[in-house]
Amino acid sequence: MLKQIEGSRAVAEAVARSRPQVICAYPITPQTHIVEALGALVKKGDLNAGFLNVESEFAAMSAVIGASAAGARAYTATASQGLLYMSEAVYNAAGLGLPVVMTVANRAIGAPINIWNDHSDAMSQRDAGWIQLYAETNQEAADLHIQAFRIAEELSNPVMVCMDGFLLTHASERVDVPGQDEVDAFLPPYAPRQVLDPADPVSIGAMVGPEAFTEVRYLAAERMRQALDLVPAVAADFAGQFGRSSGGLVRPYRIEDAELIVVALGSVLGTIADAVDELRDDGIRAGALGITTFRPFPVQAVRAALDGDHRLRRVVVIERALAPGSGGIVTADLRAAIATADGGAPRPEDTIISTVIAGLGGRPVTRKSLREMLTSAAQGNLPPFSFLDLRSDLVTSELARMRAARRSGPSAENLLRDLGVTAVS
Repeated sequence: MLKQIEGSRAVAEAVARSRPQVICAYPITPQTHIVEALGALVKKGDLNAGFLNVESEFAAMSAVIGASAAGARAYTATASQGLLYMSEAVYNAAGLGLPVVMTVANRAIGAPINIWNDHSDAMSQRDAGWIQLYAETNQEAADLHIQAFRIAEELSNPVMVCMDGFLLTHASERVDVPGQDEVDAFLPPYAPRQVLDPADPVSIGAMVGPEAFTEVRYLAAERMRQALDLVPAVAADFAGQFGRSSGGLVRPYRIEDAELIVVALGSVLGTIADAVDELRDDGIRAGALGITTFRPFPVQAVRAALDGDHRLRRVVVIERALAPGSGGIVTADLRAAIATADGGAPRPEDTIISTVIAGLGGRPVTRKSLREMLTSAAQGNLPPFSFLDLRSDLVTSELARMRAARRSGPSAENLLRDLGVTAVS
């Protein structure tokens, strides 16, 4: 049903149509509206599920692990510091091979405190063993959750659906929320691969020594390899049933003859597409490649997209997170993916890859800034590593302050003081 709806509410309704049996909730901005809406549906009797208000994010993940191990379809949601707090249990869910689905409403990680959007939280858990799917729009966010339950349960592996905090979670737009009959036809009843049964007691998560731990990890890698085939198959099945394309591994936009391709994840792809259209009007052969499935990283799909009939000269990776001391997180995976073509032949040496850190802590990524930056890239003037719309005057002032006095004080508060902004704790 088409309706004007907040992104969080659309996701809640999509999750509810997926018939979760246990929902574990702990509030943290900006995911709170999702679990609030699910709680309201349970209270009204519109959703037959156990709704657990727990005391922390760690407890939320621990509870869904227990519920999933007991044979229930389980769901939770979190963001930012909440995801970090449950990190130990996040690894446990994957290590145990439990098909939990979790929404991450992407938000910056402090300190300093910041409640706005970037991808630092989910990126911090990229190697935890979870499948990570990134939504571009609220429609895709809703659709990905329905697909996530099917993917998780076919593989017996947890799935994290990432949607940009506030930019999607709190934005109201038209979303086609599937009806219950439609979802039931797409998502079969939960048939777990492992169940705790009092009549046949077993232990899970027991000590595994050197004699078998490598093989356990190998099987985790194998589930990820299988996901590379399953994710696009589920997306194709979804498109066939619902009549729209959502999910999959990657999403190309005007890349057929592109000499400049922008790679990114999440809601910024819409703005990038607008910038690409304007660059095309200017005679610059630009395109975009959206990565929907970040874990497992779709090496072959990325390589195929960037190794088309065109002679690619430049790739610009827009990063919504920063790895201090290393640089771009997505860039590192992309470099590994396209370092060699099939058969080990090197890619053309004239292909230049640049990393642009953008939108940290909710800073707007505007079409104007993207167009200026990409025009510079097309002209060969973009450095290998840069920050979009960096306030160089603020940085220069703080660096000078640090050189002048050892007791220069906390940088975050100094920057706010320079801006004339009062810090809020």
